[in-house]
Amino acid sequence: MRYRSPFAVLGRHATPMKVPPDFGVDDGQLASVTVPNDLRCFREPEAQIMADLARCGYDEDTIFAIKLAFEEAITNAVKHGNCNDRTKQVHLRHYVDPGRIVFMVRDEGCGFRPEKVPDPTADENLERPSGRGLMLMQSYMTKVYFSEAGNEVWLLKEKPA
Repeated sequence: MRYRSPFAVLGRHATPMKVPPDFGVDDGQLASVTVPNDLRCFREPEAQIMADLARCGYDEDTIFAIKLAFEEAITNAVKHGNCNDRTKQVHLRHYVDPGRIVFMVRDEGCGFRPEKVPDPTADENLERPSGRGLMLMQSYMTKVYFSEAGNEVWLLKEKPA
């Protein structure tokens, strides 16, 4: 399996990916939770992750950036990946330490091709809503990887020095 940075599409996976090796943590270190496909159900996992960040000494601006990227990944999974289908679930994995946060969001949808999403900063796309969440995730996080299937995203934020 090959990995590329900072925005890579990885080989097709019938099974969930393991944490990318350049994220600096072992797969077994990540906590996992499966959440119903309802945005309201993400309040508790999000609050826990944000509390972990605060306990590890992340500043308010960094926590805000991570929260925004997390919410974009979740919203994409619920609305676009799982098409608001309440019979589906979203799978989360995360790890927080004083130097980094790693999180993964996987939906049960058919996926997408991130390279096919139009550039939201191009003149012809300025009034189109698509692509902005992906751009924000890439802007705020240190690394963002998508599975080849396009239904799983891994995000890394290294704590600023």
